[in-house]
Amino acid sequence: MHDLLVVGAGPYGLSIASHAAAAGLSLRVVGRPMASWRDHMPRGMFLKSEPWASNLSDPEGKWRLDVYCAEQGITARHGEPIPVETFASYGLWFARHAVPPVDERMVKALRLCPGGFEALLDDGEALRARTVALAIGVLPFTEVPSALRALTPVHVSHSSDHSDLERFRGRDVTVVGGGQAALETAALLAEQGARARVLARAARLNWNDVPSLRERSPWQSARSPLSGLGCGWRNWLYAERPAWFRLLPEAGRAHIAATALGPAGAWWVRERFEPVVEVRLGQRITSAYESDGRVRLETVSLSGKPTSLETDHVIAATGFRATCDRLGLLAENVRGSLETVSDGSPAVGRDFESSVPGLFFAGLTTASGFGPAMRFVHGATFTAGTLVRGVRRRLRSGTPGNGIPAPGGGVRPAGTGIVIRS
Repeated sequence: MHDLLVVGAGPYGLSIASHAAAAGLSLRVVGRPMASWRDHMPRGMFLKSEPWASNLSDPEGKWRLDVYCAEQGITARHGEPIPVETFASYGLWFARHAVPPVDERMVKALRLCPGGFEALLDDGEALRARTVALAIGVLPFTEVPSALRALTPVHVSHSSDHSDLERFRGRDVTVVGGGQAALETAALLAEQGARARVLARAARLNWNDVPSLRERSPWQSARSPLSGLGCGWRNWLYAERPAWFRLLPEAGRAHIAATALGPAGAWWVRERFEPVVEVRLGQRITSAYESDGRVRLETVSLSGKPTSLETDHVIAATGFRATCDRLGLLAENVRGSLETVSDGSPAVGRDFESSVPGLFFAGLTTASGFGPAMRFVHGATFTAGTLVRGVRRRLRSGTPGNGIPAPGGGVRPAGTGIVIRS
């Protein structure tokens, strides 16, 4: 039985694995490395975060993005966005150097077993571990507006469904949303020969400013510090002090996690977007139906005026909602024992351990606990070190003996009436 099973091999999973290996834990990492970056983002996209804020984390800080770029003869400078393809290749390079060999099979189910957890893989093999870190990224949590859910996949998709937008050449495509994913997807569609339109509920689009210089005077830094999530003291708190963020009241944390840092487009998308993309703002979709091979969208404006439009395909760039009910890989005796916070995401303790002892979460699922940084690669550094320390504490204190779910959450060893919680 392994000390730790890491489920997921994206930036968070690989960073956790690197710290766990350095700590001497018996480790297994399962998942296709950088899968969402390689298979679910269209060619031509760029990272919104700065190169220096996009590092995966190893304990010695040796395997940074700038080191990879220097080896490849690629520029990695502040204010110059990095192509998604370059970042995905960096993640694979990091995995080769900083992480034990990754098992590219997928976990289909995770359940409790004596002494810890059992993961059933897609080929039927089972792996057992005393603790588990779920770093499954964002793909299980795609959010599509309810008005669009009755449409078939021929006519509606999520922005994360596409690695290539070429198939929309010559077609009319409506992108729903007003954030970076919507605006960049629409720009790419137009550049690849589609008639692109953005439909958003907001009355205006927001654009990030050209980034401030990284070299700043002491006065500038004191007045508005630069962080991995942008300038200003609030962004600095979110980016650099997730443990402090966790001290805020739970309702406030959930609100900040949902509303901070967006929606907004990167400054470098604006000049590509505005000349070529039709924009309809202040519009809420009330219904959608298929008609003569196309989609008809019925909308209502902020003033209550009904409108409609026809399009060939709708792409919902409407984000992700990381709720426990979408954790389909968890067996019911695990998922049903998870305590949640107000937005439906799993409640986690100071070291990312859930109410099921030995089960840790990382990434988007922890944004309500540790702040907006958990929505970005930048949050992987704090998460990896903190979570692995939590795993080591759990291993020292012991894991549940047989994984019987206890009433109201937690796990109860056989023969006791004690509920063990993190």
